[in-house]
Amino acid sequence: MVRTQYQSPDLIDAIAYDGADPATDPLWHLSGAASRAEYGRWCRHCCGMACLQMVLEHRDGQAPTLFALLRGCTAAGGYVEQPDGGIAGLLYRPFVDYVRATYGIFAQVCPDLTMDGIRDELNQGRLVMASVHKEIRRPDREAPGRGGHLVLVTGHDRELIHFRNPSGHSDAARYGVLAAQTFATFFAGRGVSMSLRAQP
Repeated sequence: MVRTQYQSPDLIDAIAYDGADPATDPLWHLSGAASRAEYGRWCRHCCGMACLQMVLEHRDGQAPTLFALLRGCTAAGGYVEQPDGGIAGLLYRPFVDYVRATYGIFAQVCPDLTMDGIRDELNQGRLVMASVHKEIRRPDREAPGRGGHLVLVTGHDRELIHFRNPSGHSDAARYGVLAAQTFATFFAGRGVSMSLRAQP
């Protein structure tokens, strides 16, 4: 199952490409947000929390709400509200500390991650939260940049990379399968690996 950072996946196309306000999402309350305004402000930053939901659901069969994870991660320093109203994060080191302490997930920051490195992590039974450009949802177009959005890489098959995209605007985009060389054009070379096994 793919968890998205927006509670109504069918609205993602309009949010991403037509300027729709995510606060109008009729299912906003399922996120655990206290209000539409809170949901509208934060959901664009919740790709990492949606990835964490998927990891926890895979391990436990269930997961806290998006905003329960967001609040816990923010309290741990994973997100920082800026004086100008902006939001910094997801910050990897506090996130890793948070998931280790709260959920017993052995996570590691991977600041210099190659495509071979992703495969190695997957081969060792880990999942990889990878920093990619959000336009990976439209891989038929040239990548406009690298990084800034998080997807959960779940497997590989020869030269194919399988991942779950929390801001995918279609089923094909949410359940992503790309040639490694195409994935690499969107990939920033950094991320977080997470093991579902007991911490060493």
